[in-house]
Amino acid sequence: MDNWDEIRTAFQVARMGTVSGAADVLGVHHATVIRHIDALEGRLGVKLFQRHARGYTATEAGQDLLRVAQTTDEQFQQLEGRIKGRGSDVSGELLVTSLIAFSPLMVPALTSFRAAYPDVVVRYLTGDRVFRLEYGEAHIALRAGPAPQELDNVAQSFAKQDVALYGHKDYLARRGTPKGEEDLAEHDFVGHDDPDNRAPHYRWLNARVPFDRMVFRSVDSRVLEGALLAGAGLGFMGTREAALHTDLVQVLPPSDDWTAPLWLVTHVDLHRTAKVQAFLSHLKAYAGEGTAKK
Repeated sequence: MDNWDEIRTAFQVARMGTVSGAADVLGVHHATVIRHIDALEGRLGVKLFQRHARGYTATEAGQDLLRVAQTTDEQFQQLEGRIKGRGSDVSGELLVTSLIAFSPLMVPALTSFRAAYPDVVVRYLTGDRVFRLEYGEAHIALRAGPAPQELDNVAQSFAKQDVALYGHKDYLARRGTPKGEEDLAEHDFVGHDDPDNRAPHYRWLNARVPFDRMVFRSVDSRVLEGALLAGAGLGFMGTREAALHTDLVQVLPPSDDWTAPLWLVTHVDLHRTAKVQAFLSHLKAYAGEGTAKK
């Protein structure tokens, strides 16, 4: 297994399903692909593919190789991302990750950053999982909750995001506006589908309102935003984002009980690079914590 060219060729054949498809991806002649597969099968003493008129189908042994090669390919891509992030100029890919709920802040901040640094290509990755900075999955992460504890990461406290309780004017016209916390149990809510969700505002609400009053549920904050704007019930939203929607009425003002600490997290190997430092400064300035510098 010391010939990486042959393994990479087998990986692409398994992925594409045809010799011609693999040859196109690899930029080689199809005869080279066939020679690599034959040599690798001969060295291993096992058939990696079943040949048929429609192409190549991986055998059980071929599937094993595919899984290992897929992992190796992903790790090389992550390594490439880490290496590209170490340059002295502000250019190339900038990989930033956060929960989708922070996109109203991150998207315009990233857009204005690109206006200042047009040689940067932005990759903004969202998801509930924690992206692993040590593997180059992202250069900068915006995270909420307790301070990150990874030893090789640098965590900086970031501006808090105020959260308030809102209702659409049409919903409030139908159901009335709560005068205080004591009225909340009489209303419908939009919220997270998991009753054990750890977001501070949901923990606060669940302690005061039966979960069956959460009549419109989702795990996607974009869906919940749409439901709130459609008048499905009362719901929480960041004050920065809510200010963009003139039909929303603030029912209860922001509370410290609803605010989770925010952290900007970088890997120690990339923290001091020009690109990472430039975006950290820009984002802090955009959020009102300082002055952006180019």
